[in-house]
Amino acid sequence: MNYRHAYHAGNFADVAKHLALVSVVLHLRKKDAAFAVIDTHAGRGVYDLTGGEAVRTGEAEGGVAKLAGLQGGPSALSTYLDLTSARDAYPGSPLIAAKLLRPQDRLVAIEKHPEDAAVLAATLRPFRKARAETADGYARLIALLPPPERRAAILIDPPYEAGGEFSEAAGAVAGAIRRFATGIYLVWFPVKSPAGANGFCGEVLAAGARKVLRLDVTLGARSEERLTTAGLLIVNPPFGFETEMRDALAPVLPRLDDARADFTWLAGGE
Repeated sequence: MNYRHAYHAGNFADVAKHLALVSVVLHLRKKDAAFAVIDTHAGRGVYDLTGGEAVRTGEAEGGVAKLAGLQGGPSALSTYLDLTSARDAYPGSPLIAAKLLRPQDRLVAIEKHPEDAAVLAATLRPFRKARAETADGYARLIALLPPPERRAAILIDPPYEAGGEFSEAAGAVAGAIRRFATGIYLVWFPVKSPAGANGFCGEVLAAGARKVLRLDVTLGARSEERLTTAGLLIVNPPFGFETEMRDALAPVLPRLDDARADFTWLAGGE
């Protein structure tokens, strides 16, 4: 599966993932204490949805483009809509996080592909507390934990191009939790096979996380050629996160081919 961000920027999975990221960062901002955001597979940081790669797949047309004209709503949704209104400069997760940082907060965005990493560095250059690194995200994550701030959101959004990447991602999450058990982890994964996705979630649970919420978003129109279900594991979700995401997704899902969102507590709960 070629899931490099440029080909899929702005698709339905991006919408759900970025709404969740915004919700978590807004929660962290409620306290004055500093926090960190770590993005292990950051991509370029910004994408032209009218450009060749996005047009080639057309996935943004079935995702963020369908939210045109949508206004208001819960704070996570209204903030997300404000941040993603530009079609020629659609923000990826590191740019969304960078724009939400306060002076005391910081971002570390990691990208392995040199070309994308160079664009990422340029994209984040205007943000004093945002740093781009060219490195393997899994390896760097362990080295960056625990963060000095002791408060952090960690986004793990790999491309799942290699056959063993489910296990690699689960191993990275397990190692991260051992070093920093109180972090808020957002772990994206494609659901091409229910058994494969369930096995991945089981591996993450085996790491000992005490609170894990699974969110699956499924498009109403099924397809054998394209991804139609995307999952997100939220380890240590903030109190009220599920309710906030349900409210944020309520006006969004009908526009995404009557998509549905399934929330499942795999450990803990509210």
